[in-house]
Formats: sequence, structure tokens, C-alpha cells
Amino acid sequence: MGRAMTRADYDVVVSGGGIAGMVAAASFGALGFRVLIVDPAPPVTDGSDPAADRRSTAFLQPARDTLDQAGAWARLADHGTALQIMRLADASGPEGSIRAIADFDAAELGPNPFGWNFPNWLLRRELSAHLEAFENVDYRPGVGTLRVVTRTQQALVDLDDGTGVTARLLIAADGRESPVRQMLGIAADRWSYDQRALVFTVSHPRPHDNVSTELHRSGGPFTLVPLPNPTDSAVVWMESSDKAAALMAQDDPEFAAAATERSCAVQGDLTVTSPRAVWPIISQRARSLTGERTVLIAEAAHVMPPIGAQGLNMSLADIRCLRDLAHADPNSLGDAAMLATYARRRHPDINLRMAGVDALNRAAIAGSDAWTALRMRGMQTLHGVTPLRRTAMRLGLGAGRLTG
Repeated sequence: MGRAMTRADYDVVVSGGGIAGMVAAASFGALGFRVLIVDPAPPVTDGSDPAADRRSTAFLQPARDTLDQAGAWARLADHGTALQIMRLADASGPEGSIRAIADFDAAELGPNPFGWNFPNWLLRRELSAHLEAFENVDYRPGVGTLRVVTRTQQALVDLDDGTGVTARLLIAADGRESPVRQMLGIAADRWSYDQRALVFTVSHPRPHDNVSTELHRSGGPFTLVPLPNPTDSAVVWMESSDKAAALMAQDDPEFAAAATERSCAVQGDLTVTSPRAVWPIISQRARSLTGERTVLIAEAAHVMPPIGAQGLNMSLADIRCLRDLAHADPNSLGDAAMLATYARRRHPDINLRMAGVDALNRAAIAGSDAWTALRMRGMQTLHGVTPLRRTAMRLGLGAGRLTG
């Protein structure tokens, strides 16, 4: 018989080193827990690298609290671009002209913007450096999770570098295809919209003035999100799969012209400044948020279309809930009662937001005159009635309160 593997002991093992996984590791590290975070792919942290993630992430106000508690906000704050106004535009007029605009201004709710936008590659750079500064966080990029066996008191995790570890709590932050979720036999329900999201960055002659603009037309929204340079924006362009494939096949000048037309030239002629990437649009929900000594967060638990900056901010709400439970009773870390409380608290919010984003996306896809008219009337009503407008803004932030 071979000698049993010697296993290093941790309080928390995070499987998955994306943005959510790194924030989770920092959150538990800041509480003093012994943390291991692994991910098979080291993050690309150089914005000039062709492999850099060109997407951007908008952290809404409640997410700032989570990042602050993790000790990361001070490192990130100077790199973010404030999102002061969220502008919705109905662009279903003749030849794609804008028929109605609704501006939602964070100044109505308090002194802070709705949130702050960051390039993903920069987030990975700063969060990686933040994790390296923790003495109680073992950060191992380039190492993946090979096998998981759970017991009442701990999870046994085998890594693909030949080592094994134990954890009181295993956090699956390993994406929509989550190997950990599959190892535990937790099924996920998925539905597709036959859509793709084209993601790229642009420059434009008119400054964005910290306005995030979402233009709605059949096929899906076209969103311009401010970047640090006032004449640069990140774009998420949602279209049918067939049209997205045709757009990706265009050369750069033709594609830039198409993007300018789809944006209704609200910022002037667009110049594409990055490689284009394309992502399938799905919604997906795990049938359970927990397993023995294991919890699912972020896209391992829920995936939704990129509308209203809800995706990653819901992921940070997962982390915030877990962190609060662990902070309130450190001895309960990973036990059945803690995980049941996490699931009970997170299920209603996840279900509500997924249903809302699904409805918004289906309304955006719909091309009929009736749907288009209903969408515009709904937008005008929501914006025109002050209590409704402010309630919608608070709900969109993902919390019933705002930070000062």
C-alpha cells in the first residue's frame, strides 16, 4: 500500500481565481482565516497583452463595501471611473434613431455615483497584488482543483500539482462550467437566448461625462460604459448569434462604422481600440447553492445576461453574505447550519434579479411593434414618476441602502 497523502490544512479553499474568487479569498483573509486560492490559468495582468480580458466591470455602491472590508478598495479606488448617470435610450425609431431617453442620476440618492467601472485586466492585476500581501492567504495561480471529497467536518481537495489540502469551507468560484459543482453532482438549469455579446473598447470625439449609455433595439442592448480616459468607453453589444457572427467577420473599418450606426453616434464616430471578443448569452442557475462543506458563488451558482451591471455585483453579494456569516460566528465556518442560512438568504435575491434581467433581455430582443411600444412606455413611466424612478435606482444598486 502507498503512503497516505499529507494534507495541508486551511480554513477556506477557494477554487477559481477570477475576480469573484480573488475577492472571496481577500474577504476571508481579512477576517484572519487561513485561505488557499487556486486557479488553473494564471491571470493576464498586462493590459497590452493580446490575451488580456478586455471586458470591464462596474462595481455598484454595495460592492464597494465588500471590497473595502476585504482591504482591496484603497488599492482600486484611483483606477475606477465613476458612473454618475445611467442613461437608457429607446433606439427603435426610423432607421434606428433614438425615440426616447431616460437619465437616472445618482445625485438624486446621495453624494456617491452609482458605481465605478474598471477594466478587468486591471482588476486582476490589483487583486493579485493584494492577495500576495496577505501572510495568511496562499495564492497559487496555475494550479487547479483535480478532485473533491467531502466529509461532515471538512472537504478534502486534491490539486493538479500533486498536493492535497483540507478545508472547513470550500468555495466554488470556478465559473459557469464549475468543475467543483460537477464533482459534487449539483445540476444546473440553463436557457439560451440565441444571442452573443460582442465586447471591445472604443475611443470617441465626445467625452462620456461619466454617463453609461444603454441603447435598446431589437436584438439586444448596445452599452457604452465610461473608462478612465474621458473619450474612451467599453462596449457590450448584444445581438442575435447570426448577426454577431457576421459582425465579427467584418474588417475593422466596416465594424467601426456598424458600431457607430448601432450607437446612434451618441458619442460621435467610434474608433475600435482593442481586439473584439464574443461571448454566448445564457442564463443558468444551480439547483442548489451548497453541498457538504461547499458553497457555490458567482457564475458557479448563477449566470445572467450583462444588463444593468447585475452579474458580478450579485456575485459580490454572495461573498458579502458568506463573509457576514463567518464574521458573526467563526466556529460555524462551513457547517451545515451556516450553509443552510447562506442558501436561505441568497435564493430570493438571486431568483428575483435573474427573473428581472431575463424579462428585460427578452423585451430587448423582441422586435414586434407591440413589444417596442410597451418597452418605450414602460421606460418613460418608470423615469417620469419620481418615487418609481428612485425605487428603481435603489433596486438596481442591489441594496436597500446607500453608502456614504
